Amino acid sequence: MAQVEIRLPKMGESVTEATITNWLKEVGDTVEMDEPLVEVATDKVDNELPSEAEGTLIEIRFEKDQVAQVGDVIAIISTDGEAAPAKETPAKEEAPKAAAEVMDQVVQAVETANGGDLDKNGPSGKFYSPLVRSIASTEGISMAELETITGTGLAGRVTKKDILSYIEDKAAGKVAAPQAAAPAPAAAPVAPSAPAAAAPAQGGMLANIKPAAVPPMAGDEIIEMDRMRKLISDHMVMSKHVSPHVTSFVEADVTNIWNWRNKVKNDFKKREGENITFTPIFMEAVVKAIKDFPMINVAVDGNKIVKRKDINLGMATALPTGNLIVPVIKQADRFNLTGLTKAVNELAVNARDNKLKPEDIQGGTYTVTNVGTFGNVMGTPIINQPQVAILALGAIRKVPAVIETPEGDFIGIRYKMFLSHSYDHRVVDGALGGMFVKRVADYLESFDVNREF
Repeated sequence: MAQVEIRLPKMGESVTEATITNWLKEVGDTVEMDEPLVEVATDKVDNELPSEAEGTLIEIRFEKDQVAQVGDVIAIISTDGEAAPAKETPAKEEAPKAAAEVMDQVVQAVETANGGDLDKNGPSGKFYSPLVRSIASTEGISMAELETITGTGLAGRVTKKDILSYIEDKAAGKVAAPQAAAPAPAAAPVAPSAPAAAAPAQGGMLANIKPAAVPPMAGDEIIEMDRMRKLISDHMVMSKHVSPHVTSFVEADVTNIWNWRNKVKNDFKKREGENITFTPIFMEAVVKAIKDFPMINVAVDGNKIVKRKDINLGMATALPTGNLIVPVIKQADRFNLTGLTKAVNELAVNARDNKLKPEDIQGGTYTVTNVGTFGNVMGTPIINQPQVAILALGAIRKVPAVIETPEGDFIGIRYKMFLSHSYDHRVVDGALGGMFVKRVADYLESFDVNREF
């Protein structure tokens, strides 16, 4: 019987696993080539995976809400329409019972995906995914014990299979129980000026901080976070923990932009078939400012600064569910205003329709978020790691302002907005962060009201 193994494909850089969210076919169903077979979710985006063969689905190896690694066989399709023969399961000792119980706990761990109380990086510097940390926390495996597990993943990472295999071996007595560490002898007093008195390393004291207990109250409604909200929550906490945030504010007069857009929007719609919004105009100004201050377009890797060549602008987009996603305009400096308009509109529509591809939300080097969409005057945005800065656009307001002219000053009505620039103070000082956002405002204020498109 000819069979085709359907494997979980690689879905972008840094994506090593995905959660099966829904099977679109059941065992016994006929499947056409390229017909949607299964829905999966990564920490980047949700996707439908098409079938790589035509035939009958005879086996599903990962159930809904289970996590598969890239390259895992998730299903088998028979190309000649025959049913798969029943497989004989080799007899095992009582240890598998413990493994089955672990699998039930794994499902729960996948649903929470918060990593428990363990730090994401061990003392050796090895990275542990939220799934692995959740399983370890559930099973009472300490970080010291976790460090002893041999990883088979990328760069020696411990995968789900590695930790489950370890737990099964431990239940079967094949792994010696870790011995409790002997109490450390009392350290001799050290003068405050000694090197040992330096501040604790990142992840030390903060790693022991516990969330406040939430006492129940009459009439409370419990709402479980969905998968994306959990990921956003983890990402925001991580960003505040990693980067010391500083925010600079500038007010910009965008009257020329307001008047120009009102003048050209109808003709632009007729010619390009697209609505021109303020967002691509703001994006254009950000690109120009990044060219002037390229050290804003960087990332931090340990003690190294990675200076990016490409300017890939992320645009934070609210989804109908209330969650947030950040599609990316790649090499935004290569677009003119018309091209930026088309790129912004396409990504925004695909985000709302849940049609973004994994590559659409990867590789961002700087992010812009528009809090003015919700009527907010300004905001203090959180940096989208591993970037080092993010710009929030406030609402455009019609306000009285002092207008300077050669004939004297007078009060007039102007359209103004606040720009809020949050940046990572490890590598972006106040001078650079402040000059950058001021330069964005300068480009907006000097916009040519007679510009042709």
